Amino acid sequence: MSARALPMPVFALAALMPAGLIATGALAGGGWLWAGFLSMAVLVVLLDQMVPYVAGNAPEGAEFPAADAVLVAVGLAVVALMPLAVLGLTSETLGRGEKVLLFLAAGSFLGQVGHPAAHELIHRAQRGLYRLGVLVYAMMLLGHHASAHRLVHHVAVATPGDPNSARAGESFWRFAPRAWLGGFRAGKAAEDALRARRGGRSGLHPYLWYLGIGALCLAAAGWIGGAAGVLVWLGLAAHAQLQQLLGDYVQHYGLTRARLPDGRYEPVGPRHSWNTPHWASSALMLNAPRHSDHHAHPSRPYPALRLGEDTPVLPWPLPVACAMAMVPRLWHRRMRPHLKRWQNVQPPAPEVPHGQEPAH
Repeated sequence: MSARALPMPVFALAALMPAGLIATGALAGGGWLWAGFLSMAVLVVLLDQMVPYVAGNAPEGAEFPAADAVLVAVGLAVVALMPLAVLGLTSETLGRGEKVLLFLAAGSFLGQVGHPAAHELIHRAQRGLYRLGVLVYAMMLLGHHASAHRLVHHVAVATPGDPNSARAGESFWRFAPRAWLGGFRAGKAAEDALRARRGGRSGLHPYLWYLGIGALCLAAAGWIGGAAGVLVWLGLAAHAQLQQLLGDYVQHYGLTRARLPDGRYEPVGPRHSWNTPHWASSALMLNAPRHSDHHAHPSRPYPALRLGEDTPVLPWPLPVACAMAMVPRLWHRRMRPHLKRWQNVQPPAPEVPHGQEPAH
């Protein structure tokens, strides 16, 4: 492993360049759309394979002042790109093939860059950053993820109580509706419980914000492109949500936390998330593939996320693994040996207070 972490300009270029290409393509068409599509679908995977580079870990406690600025830029790019894509896809200026490229490129950007940026933003303590993350998710008609991810997934990951942890042998197509509906319900229940503990002094229910923003977005889509505009926005949101669900499916597939003698689950550890070390896709996805460290340190800036030696690592870049997951037979066959290795790892023994003997 290299001694140096990826520098911030690499994250900024990888995450923001596709947005510029796609936005220009939505207005001008032609080669810009091909460039935007290929930058998302081909270039990153080729770089991962042709340049076998694994970035190092940043020093413990390292700070990255520009990290949040990149998140804000990506968030604002999503806010601008969704209506711009609707305009391009419902206008008469682009040909049918150009519209297919625009839809695929914009949807890929929303899911592979917009979602990781929003995910980072909802973990930020600053209210403005958090609200931008909520706005991005709500525009993707996935606002409930801002609640379910923080209040449910991070607490119950790798247990039956987490809808977004895939079970061993479960296909993605069975997981996806269970995770979406389960996350919606569990997130609302967690927000309701939080509001009850605060005595109802919490303002408007977050789910009303999520639904209200989504409704306004669909109204704006109708204003831009009529009924076709609404369908396009729904399609882009579905594309983004599919990729978010694929990411959750792959990154926690089959990994479980052991139940301790007192009935609780063992603490979340490095072995409860799959990671991928490939540098180009990590830059594009804002280090989302370094998933174990994110669960250990949710507020750690994404450039500082670390890749440990005791973490489950997949041999494929995360976008490739997500594509494989859509073919259940292929996925299960390729994952079986990797999962077997980590299923056989025993959890660490619980610490015994000094002077006490373990119960027999």
